[in-house]
Formats: sequence, C-alpha cells, structure tokens
Amino acid sequence: MRWLYLALTGVVAAFALLAPTVAHADRVRDLGAFQGVRSNQLTGYGIVVGLAGTGDDNLEYLTQAMRGVSGRMGVQLPPGISPGLKNAAAVMVTADLPPFAKPGQRIDITVSTLGKAKSLRGGALILTPLYGADGQIYAMAQGNLAVGGLGISAKDGSQLTVNVPTVGRIADGASVERAVATGFDSAEVLRWNLNQADFLTAERVRDAVNAKFPGTANVEDGVTLALRLPRGGDARAAMMASIEMLEVRPAEAAARVIVNSRTGTVVINSAVRLAPAAISHGKLTVRIDEKQAVSQPGPFSAGQTARTNKSTITTEEGGSHVVLFKGGASLAKIVDALNLLGVSPSDLVAILEALKQAGALKAEMVVI
Repeated sequence: MRWLYLALTGVVAAFALLAPTVAHADRVRDLGAFQGVRSNQLTGYGIVVGLAGTGDDNLEYLTQAMRGVSGRMGVQLPPGISPGLKNAAAVMVTADLPPFAKPGQRIDITVSTLGKAKSLRGGALILTPLYGADGQIYAMAQGNLAVGGLGISAKDGSQLTVNVPTVGRIADGASVERAVATGFDSAEVLRWNLNQADFLTAERVRDAVNAKFPGTANVEDGVTLALRLPRGGDARAAMMASIEMLEVRPAEAAARVIVNSRTGTVVINSAVRLAPAAISHGKLTVRIDEKQAVSQPGPFSAGQTARTNKSTITTEEGGSHVVLFKGGASLAKIVDALNLLGVSPSDLVAILEALKQAGALKAEMVVI
C-alpha cells in the first residue's frame, strides 16, 4: 500500500502547487463564443470499393446500396441477383462543417464501417452526399482512404490487428456545396455565450465590453450576453475582434471534488473549504493462521488417527491519527492533513463522502 500512498500524495500535492494563488485575467474569446459562430455536424451513408477481400460480402443493405449506385451509372442489376461484394463495404461518413464555410472549400471527413468489413485499407469512397440536421445536402465526399490500422487473418483462424483498420480519413475529402446562414452581418443583436454558466463572470464581461463600447452589452442570463453591434460585415467583424481580445477576470470556480471511481483518482480544486471537523483514520489488520495437527491414539486403544485444526487470530491496529480542521480550511491544509493520515485512494474517497454527509465538506462531489 506504500506506493498507493506515495502516488496519492504526489497527485494531490501537484494539484495543490497548480492551484491559483492570485487572480488572473482571461481573454473573452477563451471564456465563451458567439452564438451561431460554430461548426455543424454532417453525416452521410456511402460505399467504399476496391478492398482486397475485406468487405461486407452479401449484406442486404450493402446490396441495395450498390443497386442504387450502379443505377445512377446506368447499370441495372438483374432482379434476384445478389452480387458477391467482398471488395466493397457500407460506411458512415462524418464531417464538421466550419463556421462561414463557403461553397468550393474543402473539409476533412472520417469514414467508418457499418457491417462486418474487416478493413478499409486500400479502399476508395464513392461520391457520397453529406447531410445536415435539417436534411439538406451541404457537402459531397469522395476520395481514397488513409487507414492507420492493419488487420490480418490466416486460414487457421489466427488474427492480428494493429490500431483500428475499420476507420479511415480523407484529408480535404469533401467539397462544400452549401453555406450555413449565421446572420452574422445582418442580425440586429448578436449573442455571446459563456462556456460555463456564471452570473458574476457574465457581469464582468458585460462591464468590460461596455467600458470599451458604451451601451453595447446587456446580460440576458447566467450564460448569454446580447450585443448590439453596427450592421455590415466589415464594421461588425472589427468590433467582434476587439471584444474577443478584451481581458476579464473570471469568477472563481465553484468548489468541486471529482472522483474517478475506476482509477481511484481524486481531484480537488482550490475553492474547496471545510467546516470545523475532526477526522480519525487508522488501519486495522486481522491475521488468521490455520494449522493442522495429527492426533495419534494410544497403543492398543482401538482408536483412529484424526486431524485437528488449530487457529490463531491476531489483530494489529496502527497508524491511528486524529486531525482537527478549523473552519475554512484551504486546499493546502487539506493536503497536509491527508499526508499526515497516510490515506490510500479508496480511503480518501470514503473520508470525503463522510465529510459530505456530516456537512463539513463545502463542495460538490462528482463521481465519473
């Protein structure tokens, strides 16, 4: 358990050293973003051909898709014919459409298998439309895949897989066909949203904006500011650029303790405080030794040899410490106390939960 204690001490102490001791200012662009100035997700269903026998073979939905593709090319497959398609695979194509993307620009795409295809290495994506959430086509994708994985199988059933051969990418693999309207240059009011809701931070951003551009910003809620900017793309872009570079001191984050139940990692931010409390922590070791003895009967007694069990139980209690926290104990005091107690990660979680139940931990506990 010694290495667990050392690892825990290092992790908690590291966060104690990283905890901010002085107020710092952030740029407005790092605290949030303008509403509508964001990427949009696109998806499409397509066919990858040219595989070296690693495709989906005779899956029904692949056969239907190939009939549609061949039909667009003027080739009609006879009814009732199920072509063997070991060199083709049905795939989902995904992409992010950047803000202000214009027709003719290129974007990267990711291609992932849908069925039982073993690898996309060496394949080429057939022309595939990419749809937005509104059902409209925003891009067309096509090209040769770059696959970082490798999958090999032998006749005796042995297999070797490196990385993920069923997912590939095509750099600049899609051409934008439709732009997304953002209302950037014509909307009467532009809204700016915080990454994390906080009324105090929203007020500070509003004050910083109005100090440079009087009467521009109003707080709508704990996340959104309404900005009245001049119309026209040129003037509006210049003003937005100035606003994004303003420096604002954000409000201190809410007190929070993050517990990763899978790895035992515990992260405590600098805002955590403790009410007056006393913590006692110790280790109780119980040891049970089992021994067997042979009991021999006396001569001419007609008895039988028998085995008897002999058990020895011992207990050892050590490392017992009691730590008293005064009201408003800081992160540094908490780290010192944990080091004194010598707690393991599992013990730390139990102590924090007990403090939370007792009302002494002034923080939100989040288990992930």
